Amino acid sequence: MAKIKFKNYIKVVAFILSIYLLIRYWPNIASAIGKVFSAAAPVFIGAVMAYVLNILMSFYERHFFPKSNKRSVLKLRRPICVIGALITLTGIIALIAVLITPQLTACVQMVVAELPGAIEWVMAKLRSLPFIPDNILDSLASAEWKSKIGDIVSTFSSGLGSAFDFAYTAVSSVIGGVLDTVIGFIFALYLLFDKDRLLRQLKRIMNAYIPQKAIEKITHVSLTVNDCFHDFIVGQCTEALVLGVLCMLGMTVLRLPYAPMIGALMAFTALIPIVGGFIGASVGAFLILMESPLKALIFLIFINVLQQIEGNLIYPKVVGKSIGLPGLWVLAAVTVGGGVWGISGMIIGVPLTAAIYKLLKEHTEKKEHSLAAASKPEQETTDTVLKN
Repeated sequence: MAKIKFKNYIKVVAFILSIYLLIRYWPNIASAIGKVFSAAAPVFIGAVMAYVLNILMSFYERHFFPKSNKRSVLKLRRPICVIGALITLTGIIALIAVLITPQLTACVQMVVAELPGAIEWVMAKLRSLPFIPDNILDSLASAEWKSKIGDIVSTFSSGLGSAFDFAYTAVSSVIGGVLDTVIGFIFALYLLFDKDRLLRQLKRIMNAYIPQKAIEKITHVSLTVNDCFHDFIVGQCTEALVLGVLCMLGMTVLRLPYAPMIGALMAFTALIPIVGGFIGASVGAFLILMESPLKALIFLIFINVLQQIEGNLIYPKVVGKSIGLPGLWVLAAVTVGGGVWGISGMIIGVPLTAAIYKLLKEHTEKKEHSLAAASKPEQETTDTVLKN
C-alpha cells in the first residue's frame, strides 16, 4: 500500500514539474515545435496531396477490371490508377489556367487603358460636389495616377505570372516552396503505392499497444472523419463544376464578355463554401464593368438567379445530403475556420464540423437509448405496484 501511494506521489510531482517546465520554458519549447513543424512541412503537404489523389485513384481502381484476379492485372492496377489520377488532376489545373490566363491578360491591359479616363471622370464628378474641400481635390488631381497605376499593374502582373508558373510546376497555390512541393509530391506517391502495407502496419501497432475497445473507438472516429472529408471534397468539386459550366453557358447565351474565364473563376471560388460564389461574382462583375456597365448589371442579375438555383437545388442535393450538416453550422464552420486558417480553414472547417456533429449526434442518441432502457424497468415496477 505504501509503495502504491509513493508511486502516486511520484506521478503527481512529475506532472507538476512538467507543467512548471512547460510554462517556464514555453518560448523555447514553442520555437522547437515550430522548427519541427517547419521541417515536417513536406510530409504534411504530401499527406494532403495523397488524400486528394487517393479519391481519384480509388475511382479508377473501382473501374479498372475490379473483378479480375489475374496476377498481371493486380500488379498493374495500382500504378495505372495512380498515373490516371495524376493526369486527371494535372489536366484540370491546366484547363483552368488555359481558360483564365489569356482573357485575364487582356482584361488587365484594358484596365490599364481605361482606368486613367475613369479617374478623370470621377474627379470631374467630385469637383461638382460643393462639400468637398478644394485642397483635397487639388492633391488628388496632382497625383501621377498613370505612373502609379502602371507600377501597381506591373507589380500585379509579375506576381500573377509567378503564381501561374507556380501553379504549373507545384500543382498547388498553398505550398510554401517548390522544394517542399517536390518532396511532398514524392512522399505522396510513396503513400499511394504503399497505403495497404502502411494500414496493415498501423493495425499491428494498435493491436499490440492499445486495448481493443479503444481501437474500435479510434477506428470509428477515423472512418467517420474520412467519410465526411471524402463526401465533402467529391460533392464540393461536383457542385463547383456544375456551377462553372452553367455560368459559362449562361454568359455565352447572354453574350456577356469573358464567359470562359469567369466560368472557370466561379468554379474555382465555389470550392469555398458559402462565400466563394460571392467572391467570384464580385470579381466577374468588376471585370465586365470595365467594358460595359449595362452588361455588368445583366451579369449580376444572371448570377443572382444562378446562385438561387444553386443554393436551393444543386447544393442541397450534391453537397448538403453528403455531409449532413445544417446550414447554421456550415456558416459557423466557415466563419471560425476562416478566422483561424484563412481560406484553407473555410474549406477544412466544414467537413471537420460535420464529423464532430455526426459523432456527437451518435453519442447523444446512444445516451438517450441507454437512459430510456434504464428507466423502462423502473416504470414497469411502478405499474406493477399500482396494479397490486
